[in-house]
Amino acid sequence: MTTLLPRSSPSIVDPAALTSWYHRNRERSRAIFAMVSDEAYYCRPILLRHPPVFYEGHLPAFSFNTLVRKALGGPSIDARLEMLFARGIDPSEDASSASGTFEWPTREIVRQFADEADRRVLAALRTEELDRPGHPLLDRGEAAFAILEHEAMHQETLLYIWQRLPFADKRRPTGYRPTVDGATPRQAWVSVPPGRATLGLDAGRSAFGWDNERPAHERSVAAFLIERHDVTNAAFLEFVADGGYRDARWWTPADCAWVRKERVEHPLFWERIDDEWQWRGMFDLVPLPPSWPVYVSHAEASAYARWKGSRLPSEAEFQRAAYGTDRGGDRVHPWGDAPPDTRHGAFDFTSWDPTPSGSHPDGRSAWGVDDLVGNGWEWTSSVFEPFPGFRPLASYPEYSADFFDGEHYVMKGASTATARELIRPSFRNWFRARYPYVYATFRCARDLS
Repeated sequence: MTTLLPRSSPSIVDPAALTSWYHRNRERSRAIFAMVSDEAYYCRPILLRHPPVFYEGHLPAFSFNTLVRKALGGPSIDARLEMLFARGIDPSEDASSASGTFEWPTREIVRQFADEADRRVLAALRTEELDRPGHPLLDRGEAAFAILEHEAMHQETLLYIWQRLPFADKRRPTGYRPTVDGATPRQAWVSVPPGRATLGLDAGRSAFGWDNERPAHERSVAAFLIERHDVTNAAFLEFVADGGYRDARWWTPADCAWVRKERVEHPLFWERIDDEWQWRGMFDLVPLPPSWPVYVSHAEASAYARWKGSRLPSEAEFQRAAYGTDRGGDRVHPWGDAPPDTRHGAFDFTSWDPTPSGSHPDGRSAWGVDDLVGNGWEWTSSVFEPFPGFRPLASYPEYSADFFDGEHYVMKGASTATARELIRPSFRNWFRARYPYVYATFRCARDLS
């Protein structure tokens, strides 16, 4: 029996706000699924991921299973579908072995299930008491916030999967036109003095935070240099032209084996057509924009950094470069306390593709570093590990714990497809070193000595 505690402060759970957020999420998800043709609904453009049919069922199923079934003890809709759509797969390097024939339900059945799940979740958000102090899943509305952030995160997953679909299998929006113009910014090194970096957050200091964000703690950071801008396509092209992919000096043994086995010769988002480099956009190929940040795997980012006589920044260094100040203390965002908007960076689904690096000067950090939030997640050198005092999230205990395996690396910041609700200093993303599909870029760092 769960013992509920008396509430000592006003509830942070606003039913109207949560309901509105859920509606926004579902509207955006429906628009994303509407992009995919019926012919592509059951295909796997990334063999390490499920086909679109799974995700159209997974998003409402996760919300229903977590909030209505687990937290509130509500009745089932369809136990078979609830189990089928319960959880995705980690994109490990051998996950493609699960690519055998599978009989998925029809699109109509999936959408009928989704509609009923939505109805029950919305009813719960509107009418149930979702902030129950002492309840393992509803203290401070945990399960409600978890399902909302879960769907927002998956929308980015969907888009990078869709990125690999043939253009003919996607419905191109009216007026799609990538911003390929823009001067390539001149790279510069920024000196960040020694100080403290605050990682994570404490329960109660924010409406919600995932278990890998907790608890807050400080780390001492020595003085270091960091690049003002993300590495651009133009800069990375120099590495490619210099034979960087063929030179084992720049790669770890495991990464080098991957390059040779998969015959990797350039970033996945690049294509060579008629001896010209092209960028594979969401809906079309465009001449490779030299000013855009390069999107690469952690393995490729690390190799480039070694080639440059540099390294990737640690998670703590990124945190200090992004949120630290010369007066001590931390900013809420790199630019200050103002809420995130289009002046500060390319995020919150404002663009299908990257924008030129350095084109959001209002988003600069206190040290003058650009694009630390938006235009691409940024790889760090830090292995994804729990903070001291880590406790799994009761509403989603496997969310982080299953990935503390020494094979995943922390990414910070945000991409063009990161919802603004996820933009906070403590948020951590992570992927395996040789997973090249995500909207991930990087910048180099050096010791200051």
